[in-house]
Amino acid sequence: MSVHRGCRTSSSTQTSSHRCARCSSATGCFRRRPREKRFQSSSVTDALRVLPLGGLGEIGKNMTVIEYGGRIVVVDTGLRFPTTDMLGIDLVLPDFAYLRERAEDIEAIVITHGHEDHLGALPWVLRAVSEERQPPVYAGRLTIAMARSKLDEHRLRDASLADLPPGEELQAGPFSIEMVHMTHSIPDSCAVAVTTDLGTVLVTGDYKFDQTPVDGPPADVSRLAELGRSGILLLCGDSTNADRPGFSPSEREVGPQLEEVFTHADGRIIVTSFASNIHRVQQVIDAAAALSRKVSLVGRSMRKNVNIGRSLGHIEIPEGLLVPPHEVEDWPDHKLVVISTGSQGEPLSALRRMAYNDHPAIQLRDGDTVVFSATPIPGNEGAVGETVDRLFQIGCRVITTREAPIHASGHGYQEELKLMLNLVRPRYVMPVHGDHKRMHLHAQLADAVGIDPDRVFLAQNGLPVELDSGGARFGELEHSGMIFVDGVDIGDPADAALRDRRTLSADGIFIVVATVSVQTGESVVPPEVIFRGVPFIELADELLAEIREEVERSLSKSARDGVREIDLLQEELHDHLAAFVYDRLRRRPMVLPVVVEV
Repeated sequence: MSVHRGCRTSSSTQTSSHRCARCSSATGCFRRRPREKRFQSSSVTDALRVLPLGGLGEIGKNMTVIEYGGRIVVVDTGLRFPTTDMLGIDLVLPDFAYLRERAEDIEAIVITHGHEDHLGALPWVLRAVSEERQPPVYAGRLTIAMARSKLDEHRLRDASLADLPPGEELQAGPFSIEMVHMTHSIPDSCAVAVTTDLGTVLVTGDYKFDQTPVDGPPADVSRLAELGRSGILLLCGDSTNADRPGFSPSEREVGPQLEEVFTHADGRIIVTSFASNIHRVQQVIDAAAALSRKVSLVGRSMRKNVNIGRSLGHIEIPEGLLVPPHEVEDWPDHKLVVISTGSQGEPLSALRRMAYNDHPAIQLRDGDTVVFSATPIPGNEGAVGETVDRLFQIGCRVITTREAPIHASGHGYQEELKLMLNLVRPRYVMPVHGDHKRMHLHAQLADAVGIDPDRVFLAQNGLPVELDSGGARFGELEHSGMIFVDGVDIGDPADAALRDRRTLSADGIFIVVATVSVQTGESVVPPEVIFRGVPFIELADELLAEIREEVERSLSKSARDGVREIDLLQEELHDHLAAFVYDRLRRRPMVLPVVVEV
């Protein structure tokens, strides 16, 4: 199978007119690394450009820029959670520098649904692009409510948010925008059809074809088929479960399985799931009510999302069923279900804190049943495994999807992805929302339903697909990447602070305080050496004495060489000690010299 690939394998010095030796095409099968070009408007070529800034080759931080006639529509502003090597980092955002530079060209931001990997970066994006003109944000009712709550937390209360119901068209500059109702694990999920004079781009968002959804009608396959008959120029399709054969199970099948698990639990039941999985929370509440158990919602995001869901009629809770977390210990074990955040092993989540006996209200104990009604996001398996191990250590009974079918994915399996392709019959396909494996498998599914492989574009973040009357091709690479959130601050992943954290976590730190004469530069008192976190120092006293001698030796040499500037003294001392410590320990701890003049 020959598909168009945008890869980063060789020099960027070749020109864009290069004809691919693999498929003899000049329309974009680039095997070299495309040259990065910063912030170029599509008005130069009058092409329709679709630029992914996140969500390709990864799970999370989904963001797609659709550009025509120099104007822009942004679909989704997602984030993802950090990996274990991103020390002290709270969140990872797509790098939206392109949007910051093109802020005046943004006609609208459209959010497909309320999950964090599609909505979570909205406060940072709006703050970055709103200096001159604030773009309006459109989404379904629940998504708008969740966005408003999130923006309130960031004190962005003046943002323009509007509900765009499925079936209604919005005109925004040269774009006609329509939401198409889809089924997913959260209500008000939609695909987005963006139409221009050149054709329609359909961004599926997250979807499955659930024929028996627990809330609302099935996906609007009739409208998808109508769009297909009218002509879809490019499909940007969810690739999450492109590796899973068949059809995904219905969310409605989960409720009876949860009730079955609850029936065989003698003690307390703690269920953990995504806080935004409104359907799952409702089914847990229904199962608890059927067995006369009270329910306690634990975790700030869980309580917030349930309150939003109740206000919009998506969650129904019988009167008197809820128990506040601080009253959990007052109820008999067999009369209680706790719904908690922490299904992904997040360090500060409620379940994780319970597992480490650090929760202020709930202490887990032998006999509790903990139900993981979710599967780990790729990359989170280690954190989830650590949490599960701690639960076993406490004496909890742990139920995961291996023991019972207590989870249904919100993403369609292979046959559902084929159904989408057959319904809309796109001229071109760009797999999105998945790692490289799943994107490639999605491309194979397109081939299986008869779409010419030359019309499938395996792109990457920052690499646009350009479409015009002459066909489609990859454009030149735009700036993309990641932004790290540490508390409320944001920064570049190459930030020295992150490198320092990695160094400190791996090899520790030596702090050396030296006092020198302002006249001679010689050391006047013995240097002080402090170390923390340096592994395997069995001969600490001997090593510290040697380091002090090396400090004296380095300072004496600097004095003889006439070095008096503090910055130069500290630089030479750092280089000398770093080399010495590596020779002695074969490790590279951080060396922090401080020179004081007297």
